[in-house]
Amino acid sequence: MAINWFKYSAPTTFYGLAGKLIPWFAISAAVLCMVGLYIGFVVAPADAQQGEFYRIIFIHVPSSILSMFLYLIMAAYAAMGLIFNTRLSSMMASAIAPTGALFAFISLWTGALWGKPMWGAWWVWDARLTSELILLFLYLGFISLHASIDDPRRADRAAALLAIVGSVNVPIIYFSVQWWNTLHQGSTIKFTGTSMHIAMQQAMFTMLVACWLYAITVTLMRVRSIILERERHTKWITELAEVKS
Repeated sequence: MAINWFKYSAPTTFYGLAGKLIPWFAISAAVLCMVGLYIGFVVAPADAQQGEFYRIIFIHVPSSILSMFLYLIMAAYAAMGLIFNTRLSSMMASAIAPTGALFAFISLWTGALWGKPMWGAWWVWDARLTSELILLFLYLGFISLHASIDDPRRADRAAALLAIVGSVNVPIIYFSVQWWNTLHQGSTIKFTGTSMHIAMQQAMFTMLVACWLYAITVTLMRVRSIILERERHTKWITELAEVKS
C-alpha cells in the first residue's frame, strides 16, 4: 500500500507523527551516548602524541560536525519556507536553530579546552575557530531576528534570508584548514580513510550518531511546541486541548 508522505508536510499531521517518533529517538540517543562515551573514555587507548587530552575529540568533533550540518539543514528548510510558502518548513528552521547554536557553543568550548594543553592558549584567531565563532553568531542572529518581529510570517522571511546568506560560512569552516595555514589540525577522518585506532573510530561514529539522534529528538519536541503556538487559534488545536483536558 502506497504511503502519502506529502500529508505529513502539514502541521496537523506532522504534530502527531513527531510525538510518536520522539521516544524512539530519545532512547536511542541516550543509549548510544553512554556506549560512545564508554568506548571513548575507557576502551580507546591513549594517543601516542597527545596522550589523554585527545579524548575530548569524542565530544568536540561530533559537535563541530553537527553545528555545520544543522545550519545547512536549517537554511534549506528556511529556503523552502521562503520559496514555497510552506508553514512547516519555516517552523522546522526555527526549531533547529537553538540546537545548532548549542552544538556550535560546545564545539568552541571543547576546542578551547583541547587547545590549551596543545597550543598553550585557550583561544587564537585561527581561521577555523573564527569561522566557527561566526557560525554561532549566525545562529544567534537567526534566533534574535525571528524573535524581534511580531508577525510570524514576516519573521520567517527575514530570518530565512539571513540563514541563506550565512550558509556560505559553512564551506569556509570546512575548507579553512586547506585554504589557510592554521594551527587547527586537518580532518581526522577523510574519504581516503583514517589512521585512528579501531576503538577510537567506534567511539567517534557512535557519538556522532548519538548527537544526530539527540538533535532530531529536541528538534521534534521544539517544533511541536511551535506548531501549538502558531496554530493555537485553529479548530484542531482546540479539539486537541479538549481531548487532553
